Amino acid sequence: MLARAFHGEGHEVVVLSRRPACVPWRCLPWDGEKLGAWVVELDGADVVINLAGRNVNCRYHARERREIMDSRVKSTHAVGAAIACVRKPPRVWLQASTATIYAHRYDAANDEATGIIGGAEPDAPASWRFSIEVAQAWERTCDAAHTPGTRKVMLRSAMTMSPDAGGIFATLSRLVRCGLGGAAGDGRQFVSWIHEEDFIRAIHWLIDHEEIDGAVNLAAPTPLPYAEFMRDLRAAWGVPIGLPAPKWLLEIGTWLLQTESELVLKSRRVVPARLLLSGFEFRYAEWPTAARALCATSRQASSFQVVTAVPAP
Repeated sequence: MLARAFHGEGHEVVVLSRRPACVPWRCLPWDGEKLGAWVVELDGADVVINLAGRNVNCRYHARERREIMDSRVKSTHAVGAAIACVRKPPRVWLQASTATIYAHRYDAANDEATGIIGGAEPDAPASWRFSIEVAQAWERTCDAAHTPGTRKVMLRSAMTMSPDAGGIFATLSRLVRCGLGGAAGDGRQFVSWIHEEDFIRAIHWLIDHEEIDGAVNLAAPTPLPYAEFMRDLRAAWGVPIGLPAPKWLLEIGTWLLQTESELVLKSRRVVPARLLLSGFEFRYAEWPTAARALCATSRQASSFQVVTAVPAP
């Protein structure tokens, strides 16, 4: 998403990947752990953005936990070490983090100054602490990197809503269009989200605003309860009914799908105080508007004309 956006704007883009792909921009191999030939790409670069990390859509068994933690901590350490050893380091390092670092709560929103870091909630399962530990280790590793010539920003990102296949919006839309887009659990848990266009614009904003460093929440200013969130998504798709999933059924379903119920049941009530205070304006501040725009884009992408050439007799 970001590579496509920056490339489309005419910027020189270099992507580091464990599985380099054939794309319009340069894509170089790295293992996410050790320094290598890729380090020279950071010398003289304007911006480095590290989004590396194993997908968390899985069961948190011992192996998966280790891979989730290592993929984030080791890649962040490698980027920090690379920045520290180049002659002309990047002006800014945007490091992925997650809004999941905040506590599971309903009473108030979490901003960067007053938000409560999770891990000690009395009403949250002990198994949810792992996500908090990962987020804290991620940010500690970035903080510990000695990069005096490079401003560091940690992106506490909410779910990025994009019409691209394979993303969270596609997953939720599939549930809605199958009639399963009702409340999950009691439906009171808050959903924090951000439209992909605002995510990209916020990245530009953070690059340009040199006074901003440290942790920044990347989320729309209007988180809302899951039941309401799904109701608005059903309305955008024109689906009148969504069957609810009680907690016990959700636990069974996520076990069968080999994922974790935390991804659905944790209340993530996060607001972007620092972005708003710095003057950033969201194009999609309200979920109903964003949902309608995303659905319209998805419909256009799935509506295409097929032309078949028939050989002459």
